[in-house]
Amino acid sequence: MNLFGILLCFLNLSLPTDSLESLVVKRIDILGNKKTKESIILREMTFEVGDTLNADVLSEKLERSRKNIFNTNLFLWCKADFDQENGGANIVIEVRERLYLLPLPMFFLADRSFNEWWYNRNHDLKRVTYGVLLNHSNLTGNADVLKVKAYGGFVPYFELSYNRPYIDKRQRMGLRAGVFYSTQKSFAYRTWEDKLDFVETDLRTQEKKGAFVEYNLRNALYHNHKVYLGYTESKLLGDAVDLNPNYFGTAVNFLPYFTLRYNYRFERVNNVQYPLDGQVLAASAVHYGLGLSDHLHQISFGFDYQVYKGLGGDFYGNMNLKGQLSYPKKQLYPFVSALGTKKSLVRGYELNVIDGQHYGLVQTNLKYEIFNTSLDISKVLPIKQLNNVPLALYSIVYADMGYVKNFFPEFSNSSLSNKLIYGGGVGFDLVTFYSTAAKINLSVNQFGFSKVYFGVYRGI
Repeated sequence: MNLFGILLCFLNLSLPTDSLESLVVKRIDILGNKKTKESIILREMTFEVGDTLNADVLSEKLERSRKNIFNTNLFLWCKADFDQENGGANIVIEVRERLYLLPLPMFFLADRSFNEWWYNRNHDLKRVTYGVLLNHSNLTGNADVLKVKAYGGFVPYFELSYNRPYIDKRQRMGLRAGVFYSTQKSFAYRTWEDKLDFVETDLRTQEKKGAFVEYNLRNALYHNHKVYLGYTESKLLGDAVDLNPNYFGTAVNFLPYFTLRYNYRFERVNNVQYPLDGQVLAASAVHYGLGLSDHLHQISFGFDYQVYKGLGGDFYGNMNLKGQLSYPKKQLYPFVSALGTKKSLVRGYELNVIDGQHYGLVQTNLKYEIFNTSLDISKVLPIKQLNNVPLALYSIVYADMGYVKNFFPEFSNSSLSNKLIYGGGVGFDLVTFYSTAAKINLSVNQFGFSKVYFGVYRGI
C-alpha cells in the first residue's frame, strides 16, 4: 500500500472509486467544426491522447480545455464530455462555429468616445466616420484573419491586413502584416486645460500612411509574445503646423519614423470577451524612432495586471493595476499619452485627457449578475449562428484612483496632472455575443462633478 493509502486508512477516510481510477485517454472526437481545422482545436487542449489521468483530474482539465477552445473566439459555444470504457476515456468536443465572414457596415464617431462626442463636441454629426469592415476571422480554417477597412467621412481610412497565428508545425509561431492610409480635416493638435483642442477647417490637414509586420510566439497555452515593426509617414498640411510648434518639433510638418514594440501577455480567464474569473498580465516596451530619426527618439514601458474573482452567489469583483514610464521628459505631442486615452482613465474624468510621461492607475469593480440567459429568435432569424442570442446584465459599483507625472504641465495648462485624482460611481453592463458590451455609468469625481456616461465596446 502506498503512503497515500496508509494515510487514508489512518484517518479512516476513503475516496470514491471513480475519482481514484486511472483512465487512459484513448481518443478525442471533435464535432461541429465544418470550417475550423482540428489542429486548431487540439492546440487548446490541456492533455492529449495517451495521457493517464484519474477521473477527477480529467474532468478538471477537460473543463479548462473547453474554456480555452471557447476563448479562441471561433465558436458561439463549446461543450466537452468523456465516456469511460475498459479503463479508458473517449473525449467528445462539440462546437458551434461563428459566422466568420462579416461584411459589416460601419458607422462610428471619430472622437475617442461617445461621451467626448456628446458632451465636448456638441454631438456634431459631421464628426462621423462610416464605411465597411470586411473581416474574415477564419479564412482557411487555421484561425487566420483577413481584414479590410474602408472608411469615409470625418476620418477617411483604409487598412488591409492578414494574420496567420501559426506558421510552424508545432503551432507556436505566427505572422501578421498590413498596410494603412488615412487623411482627415480636423485633428487634435494639442491638449489644453485637460481637454483636446481640434483644428477647425474644411481642408485636409493631416495625412498618414505606413506598413507593419508582427511576429507572434505562443510558447504555452496562456503565454503570448509579439514583436511589432512598423513604418509610418505622418504629414501636416496647410497652416496646422503653426498651431502647436511641439507637434512635430524640429521635423516641422513631415515626420517619417519606425516603431519597434514588444508585448507580452499572460491571459487565463473564464471568458476573454467578458471575464469574471481569472487573471491577465501584460507588459510592453516601445521604441519610437529606432535611432534612425533625427526628430524622434522615445522609449516607453507599460504594464497591466487584471484579476477577476467570483465572490459567492452572483457577486463578482475585479481589479486592474496599470501604469507607464516613458523617456525622455520632453516628447512630441502625438506621442504623449497618459489618462483619458486607450481605455486608461479614472472614471469620473471621462471628459478629460491628462497628458504626461508617467502614470499609474487603479480601477476596482464590484458586480452583481442580474440575469444571464439566451434568447431563441430562430423563428425571426433562421441563421443558426445568429438565432440564439446570449444576454447577461450586471450592475456595477466602482472606484478608481490615478496619478499622472507631467514634466511640462505648462504645455497643456494642466490642472489635473501631478496630483492624485479619484472617482467612482454605479452602472450597468449589458453583454451579448460577438464580443459586444453596452455600458451606462453614473460617475462622480473628487470635485463633486457627476454625469451619466455611455459606451459600446466590441472585440472585433
